[in-house]
Amino acid sequence: MAHAGRSPEELKDISQLGSQGTRYPSQYAPEVLETFDNKHPGRDYFVKFNCPEFTSLCPMTGQPDFATLYISYIPDVKMVESKSLKLYLFSFRNHGDFHEDCVNVIMNDLIALMNPRYIEVWGKFTPRGGISIDPYCNYGRPGTKYEAMAEHRLLNHDLYPEKVDNR
Repeated sequence: MAHAGRSPEELKDISQLGSQGTRYPSQYAPEVLETFDNKHPGRDYFVKFNCPEFTSLCPMTGQPDFATLYISYIPDVKMVESKSLKLYLFSFRNHGDFHEDCVNVIMNDLIALMNPRYIEVWGKFTPRGGISIDPYCNYGRPGTKYEAMAEHRLLNHDLYPEKVDNR
């Protein structure tokens, strides 16, 4: 399959995109994540994923938890391929973990995968028992301006929670 602007060599490590035989993992599967080269490594820019159909399981009750996940990152050399990210996030469907753990595990896996300059993951979980939980985590590469950016964004995150409109 031809992809505009990318040589076959650049796409050699991407196996999910365009595959007609997609297999959806039934258990947590970070190994499905794939990367491709950033064609603009000399420029800072955000890549944002909005994932409105994230599900995981409560580790105590086994009941499903639903969320919209927002993943934003500033790439360096590698970028995450979106279909592999979709399959990875789907692998949480039967994964029992607390909301806070899910967003941190996702961020840690993406850092290990592509070593971004900056990344943040925000989960807006739908209420259960009258309470919603919206964990946010971020990371900026240590010793760089992105570390200071991460601190600033964390300290100023969600200053106006009454304006959250996903419920």
